Amino acid sequence: MYEIILSDKAKKQLKKLQKSVGKRITNSLERLRIRPHSHIKKLVNSPYFSFRVGDHRIILRVNKGKLIIVVINIGPREKVYN
Repeated sequence: MYEIILSDKAKKQLKKLQKSVGKRITNSLERLRIRPHSHIKKLVNSPYFSFRVGDHRIILRVNKGKLIIVVINIGPREKVYN
């Protein structure tokens, strides 16, 4: 099972969201720990992956060797890819 690590930026972004949206994202990340590659999408020309939760996107990096998922960025689709 993978370990989830939130960056400082992702922690701040998660706290700014509505409680219901934050809880939904947290629950989705817990489900992602088991088999992440069946839920995420590789970003073009980037080492990162995207994970969709409703209208929000989570940008993350997966380290298969150490079984770690690092959450880089959380936000609405319009702003998260900048």
